[in-house]
Amino acid sequence: MAAAVTSPLRAFLHAESAGGIVLVIAAASALVWANSPAADGYAQFWQQKVTLGGGQARVTHDLRHWVNDGLMVLFFFVIGLEIKRELVVGELRDRRAATLPALAAVGGVVLPALLYLAVVGEGEAGRGWGIPMATDIAFAVGVLALLGRRASTGAKLFLLSVAIVDDILAIGVIAVFYTDRISLGWLAGAVAGLLVAVGMRRLGVNSPWAYVPVGVLVWFATLESGVHATLAGVALGLLTPARPVAERNVLDDLERSLHPVSAFLVIPIFALANAGVDLRGGVLANAFGQPVTWAIIIGLVVGKIIGIGGVTYLVRWLNWGALPAGMHHREVLGAAALGGIGFTVSLFITDLAFTDAALIGQAKVGILTASAVAALAGAVLLLTAPAGTGVTTTPSASNEDRSEN
Repeated sequence: MAAAVTSPLRAFLHAESAGGIVLVIAAASALVWANSPAADGYAQFWQQKVTLGGGQARVTHDLRHWVNDGLMVLFFFVIGLEIKRELVVGELRDRRAATLPALAAVGGVVLPALLYLAVVGEGEAGRGWGIPMATDIAFAVGVLALLGRRASTGAKLFLLSVAIVDDILAIGVIAVFYTDRISLGWLAGAVAGLLVAVGMRRLGVNSPWAYVPVGVLVWFATLESGVHATLAGVALGLLTPARPVAERNVLDDLERSLHPVSAFLVIPIFALANAGVDLRGGVLANAFGQPVTWAIIIGLVVGKIIGIGGVTYLVRWLNWGALPAGMHHREVLGAAALGGIGFTVSLFITDLAFTDAALIGQAKVGILTASAVAALAGAVLLLTAPAGTGVTTTPSASNEDRSEN
């Protein structure tokens, strides 16, 4: 059982850390492109219209929109798979082990949002309160990989668990608060497609290819319903069986196949399409004079450290949960700081929250700045903390608790 759980986790961390490096390269390339003599070409390239389908199923969007609403479905499908695995056979399956990262993630979501609103107030700018809620797993784990043995395996597991719960909360926020209109007919069609997938699963259909047409129909119906189309990917991922079916581990097979595609293709393309902010002509100086930029920086950096770190210490003090094995308590703040790297999902929510180009630019400057500061702060805190030598259970934890963990 231990090997069945830790082997996929190690493979995930390895691919995620390498994907984080590719993500940094893609984001840097977007910034260079958007601020080079070819900057006009950057804007024109991502704004060109692309039409898919025909007749009533004909859909036309610009290329950036297709990346955000189409290609990112695969990314959210993989997130759905990761969430399902952690809930059924992973760290989050055990109530005591799941309590601490779950509550820490809630603290790391609620406080950044409140700090954001405290800085910008209401109005159109206030719609961006969801931006500093997110944690970018690829970026954060990539920083941990660069630290090598200076960051314990327990710290990596803690950060991964917090980020997964964070993703669950962010997905809920996108579904509830960033959906402008809902077509009940199309939404019913999406639900019907999901029920077809459930029926196929109960009939014993375990070939992933058989579900592709159903998945496409669910995605299209979700897109037309007004609910963000990427949520179709999450729903389909959560429907994937986490335990073996006919002696085949479908979830692990899909993760092994799709995770590299998501990490090395989908996310870098998303970063290339969305991270290109034109900082010339005083744009950067102007952004740092705007409340939206500082609200995001404060939310992601200060909010995550206090939210995740403060709740973690409170939960341990109340004896409601324990840190993962091998994690020193002084690593908590470093992991919490890395939770402030909100790159991918933060950029994603920015596109949903704002339509004003100025606000979008300010938000992106805030996200890029906060992610860099959070990465540096997390690295420094982890380098100065003793790794892998901490007590992993609370003082009053029973021997039974220790043996179960």
